[in-house]
Amino acid sequence: ESMLNDELVTADEILSSLAKRYKADVIEDLNRRRDVVSVRYNMEKSGYSYSQAYIFAKNVSQDAVAVVSERTQNIAGVDIRVTNERVIKNGTLIPHILGVVGSLSSDEYEQNKDKGYEINDVIGKFGIERALEEYLRGESGVKTIVKDEDGNIVSEEESVKAEPGDTVYLTIDSNVQAVANYSLQKNIDRARAEGEREVAAAKANKKKQQKLLGEDCYCGGAVMLSVKDNSVIAAASAPNYDLSKYYESDYNAWLNTNKHSPMFSRTFDGSFSPGSAFKPCVALAALQEKVITKNSAIRCTKHYDYYPSDVVNCLGTHGSINLHSAMTVSCNYYFAETGRRLGATTLYMYAEKFGLGVKTGLEIDESVGVLAGRDSTTWYEGNTVQAAIGQSDNTFTPMQLATYVSTVANNGVRYKTHLVRKITNYERDETVLYNNPKEPTVVSKSGVSKSNFNLVKNSMRSVVTSGTATVVSSYPKAVAGKTGTAENAGSDHVIFVCFAPYDKPEVAVAVVLEHGAKGKYAMYTAMDMMDAYFYDKTVKQVKSKGWGD
Repeated sequence: ESMLNDELVTADEILSSLAKRYKADVIEDLNRRRDVVSVRYNMEKSGYSYSQAYIFAKNVSQDAVAVVSERTQNIAGVDIRVTNERVIKNGTLIPHILGVVGSLSSDEYEQNKDKGYEINDVIGKFGIERALEEYLRGESGVKTIVKDEDGNIVSEEESVKAEPGDTVYLTIDSNVQAVANYSLQKNIDRARAEGEREVAAAKANKKKQQKLLGEDCYCGGAVMLSVKDNSVIAAASAPNYDLSKYYESDYNAWLNTNKHSPMFSRTFDGSFSPGSAFKPCVALAALQEKVITKNSAIRCTKHYDYYPSDVVNCLGTHGSINLHSAMTVSCNYYFAETGRRLGATTLYMYAEKFGLGVKTGLEIDESVGVLAGRDSTTWYEGNTVQAAIGQSDNTFTPMQLATYVSTVANNGVRYKTHLVRKITNYERDETVLYNNPKEPTVVSKSGVSKSNFNLVKNSMRSVVTSGTATVVSSYPKAVAGKTGTAENAGSDHVIFVCFAPYDKPEVAVAVVLEHGAKGKYAMYTAMDMMDAYFYDKTVKQVKSKGWGD
C-alpha cells in the first residue's frame, strides 16, 4: 500500500506504523488498538469525508441502537440512520431470475463512480437486480453541511432530494412457478430412483448394460411461455436454492462447492442437444423449401448410411414412410435424409428464425446456444444428417426451446421473450415501461406458409395421440408436442416440448431432464405445470395427486 513504508515486512510492524499514522499508539490495550486501526484504515480506503459516510455496521439490533445512541450524543459526525432494504420474502421461488444486490467491488466502483455511485453503495450482482439496476437504484440526494470553526454542524440543507427506485413487475405466475419448481425436482428424483433400480437389477442379472440408465439425473430446466406474447409464466431450474440465504457464509460456501452447481441456471444458461425435438423445425424448413411434400415417401431401413462416416440409426425399421408418420414415430432415417436434401446452411437459417441459436430477448443474461454448421469449428457434409435429428453440435437452452415451440404455435411469428410486464415509479402511479401483451414485440417471421404449419402441427398432435408422447394423450386439453432423446456423456438427456390447447394455443412448454433417460418424467413435469396454469392447481394439490402418481 502506498501509505505504508515499503520496508515494512511483518504484521506487527505494519500495525505499529498505522497506529502512529492514526494516533492510536497511545491506546495500551493491543486488541482495542488493532480494532481502532482497522476501522481508521477502512475509513481511509473507502474515501470517507463529510459528504461520504463510513458505515460501521448494518442490521444492528435495537439494543445496540440504544447503546450507541446514548454514548454518541455529543460526538460530531456519528449518526444512526434507518434505510430502506430489499427483503426477499420467498427465496426459493425465482432465485435464478431475481438475483441479489451487494457491495460494490473495486472494479465496479471504478466503472460506476461517474454515475453517482459511492464506495459504500450496493449494486445488482445478477438477475433482474443487475439487469434493471438503473431503474431499481433511484437517485442519490445532495446534502450541504455547514460547520463552525470548532467543527460543529450549524446547518444542514438537502439541496437535491433523493429519489427512490422504480417498481418492477414480472410476468411470472407465482403459483405456476412454485408448481414447476416442485414438479421438476420431483421428476428428477423419480428418474434417478428408477435408474438406480434398473442399474441394481442389471448388475444382479449380469446384463451387459449396467449403467447410464438415469441414475445420474440430478438437474434440469422447465419453462412455460404465454404464446400470445412470449412472456415468461414460469422458469424453473434444478437444483434450486434459497436466495434469502445467499449472504450467509456457510450457505454461500455450500452454493459454491456443491457439485451440481445450484446457482447455475439450466433454464437460461444450460445448453442441451434437443434430439428429436428439433424435427418440427426440420420439417417446416423442408416443406417450405419444397425438398419434401406432405406425401413424400422415404424408405426407412433402420440404418441411414448415405454418408458412411455419419451413419444414423433409427429405433425401428419403418419401411416407406411419409412426414406425418415419420414425425409420429420419430423416424431418424426420414429426417436424416430430409436434412441431407435441405443442407446445413438452409437448416440453421430457419432455426434462427424460430429462436434457436440466438438470444430470445430476455432482460437477464442467457446463453446463445450453438447451431450446428453455423457455430461448428469443423464441418463435413455428412454432419448435416446428424444435425437434422437434433444431434451434432446443436445445443439449446430450455428457454430457447420454449420460444421455438411458441413460434410454431404462432405460425412462425416469433415474439420477444421477456420477464418484465411493467415498470412504474416508486409510488406506482406512473408507468415507466409497459410490455403490453396485446401488442407484443415481433422479432422475426419464419416465412413458412400457414398450410405447412398446419401439416407439422397436426403431426405434433399425432405424436401425443398415437406416437412417442402418448403419456400426455390423457391430458384433459388437447396437446401437440415432440419428444427428444439426446446422447451425451452420461445417461441420455430427455426433452419434451409442447403447446396447448392444440386448436387455440395459450402456452408453450419445454422441459429438459439432464441425464433423465426416461422421457415420461419430462412429460409429467409439463402436465403438472399445465395443471397449475389451466386449473389453478397448487403445490399442495400436485403433491397430493400429480401426473405419474
